[in-house]
Amino acid sequence: MPNGTGIVYLVGAGPGDPKLISLRGLEAIRKADVVVYDRLASPRLLKHMKQGAEKIFVGKLPDKHMLKQSEINRLLADLALQGKTVTRLKGGDPCVFGRVGEEAELLAEHNIRFEIIPGITSAIAVPAYAGIPVTHRDFTSSFTIVTGHEYNNKTYSDIDYAKLASATGTIIFLMGVANIANIRDQLLKCGKPSDLPVALIRWGTWMEQETLVGTLETIVEQVQEAKFQSPAVIIVGEVVRLREKLAWFEHKPLFGKRILVTRSRTQASELADRIDELGGEAVEFPVVHMRQPLDGGKLQELDNALLQLDRYDWVMFTSVNGVEFFFQRLKELRIDVRQMHRARIAAVGPRTAEWLLDRGLVSESLPAKFQADSLFELLEPMLEAGQRVLLPRADIAAKWLPGKLREVGLDVTEADVYETVLPEEDEGEEIIEMLRNGQIHALTFTSSSTVTNLMAILKRRGIEKPADLLSGITAVCIGPITAETARQAGLQVEAVAEEATIESLVQALAAAPITAKSKGAE
Repeated sequence: MPNGTGIVYLVGAGPGDPKLISLRGLEAIRKADVVVYDRLASPRLLKHMKQGAEKIFVGKLPDKHMLKQSEINRLLADLALQGKTVTRLKGGDPCVFGRVGEEAELLAEHNIRFEIIPGITSAIAVPAYAGIPVTHRDFTSSFTIVTGHEYNNKTYSDIDYAKLASATGTIIFLMGVANIANIRDQLLKCGKPSDLPVALIRWGTWMEQETLVGTLETIVEQVQEAKFQSPAVIIVGEVVRLREKLAWFEHKPLFGKRILVTRSRTQASELADRIDELGGEAVEFPVVHMRQPLDGGKLQELDNALLQLDRYDWVMFTSVNGVEFFFQRLKELRIDVRQMHRARIAAVGPRTAEWLLDRGLVSESLPAKFQADSLFELLEPMLEAGQRVLLPRADIAAKWLPGKLREVGLDVTEADVYETVLPEEDEGEEIIEMLRNGQIHALTFTSSSTVTNLMAILKRRGIEKPADLLSGITAVCIGPITAETARQAGLQVEAVAEEATIESLVQALAAAPITAKSKGAE
């Protein structure tokens, strides 16, 4: 029976796209004390680790092993014997050439509890992302998965090429790029036609996905000419002909683009999801942390304003954050929102209006361009001198709107419901490495503070000239003020959203001239 020590989850992470992991696999990452991972498991999955958990990289390169397999086996056992919950994260499915059997055997020998959590194998998912189903009733109803390389000390091959060649199904070779010439020769020798279609898919389901299509006759020369390298899946069979019609992933507008999202952690998901839908990869790097004011004086001013809600003729919200922190403080002070019964509500932007509507408040105005100046133009006919206005906003909000309101005779109270600060901790080291390797293709900025804070964090990380590190990377901004801040910081602004909304920002991003670079440092 297993002993009372820790447990090891042997998890298939899928072929690369982090959203292809199973729910059970994700659960194992979240509960782990230690995650042991390799290079084919997306590092984005590590963001789901619990605070304080340890991560250990044991990745293998074609010509270099960080740890021998026996050492990995021993590491898993040692960690579990220390009473830890260990998640071994492996690319693809751990039971398809993943050597999970060797790892599980040692655990079983030491009476260590373990679970094998299957993953989506690259043998099927990678061709699918290239528009190649491994079966199709017009071509074949079977497929075979074969290892592309075997132990170096073998004097014979376990692969029966004669049987492979006589089969009518699709043949899928994993880890076989370096052995492509031998694979070609053996299949031709055993009777496969020279015009049989072949496809190689490198970094399948990743942003760097590349697909090379040829025939048994041409593919070796094509691989050599293109300097095609691992990791790649090789597909041999008539189903490859379907790629021309069915390719979908590589046709998405943001395919091949890795986008830095600088919004706060609580806000980043909406933009990240839209980037993902368009085929890009969002790299979240929150450079802004929003919190309730810590300064006692500012908080008292806010409380004084909220305790007198019944005296205001207008309450004007300029952002979703303003709405969120406004209601958070109302709740803390146990102030009934009905105290606002006499006030008319105004909102900057449809998202702000939606958040207000979710709380039972209907706003008076939706500016055409969703900017403060547009708000004022639409509101001005409804304003009367002497009216009292409450502006719940950020500590760094522009002074243009309250200034214009005072010009027409309104009594304006500005209340800082939240403040924006630099995050105390960041993932700068990883991001800087990606920037240096050319793995970030575009930067997105949703406010001037995201620009200035990114530059400040890079300097905090020892980058004396952040603009030099970001040189050549396309910057896309949510509005003209943010764009001007970015240009003053030395950044290359290629697109500005027509409206101050995430959807408009994504549209600008999709239309921007972004150059995707090759995968760095692999």
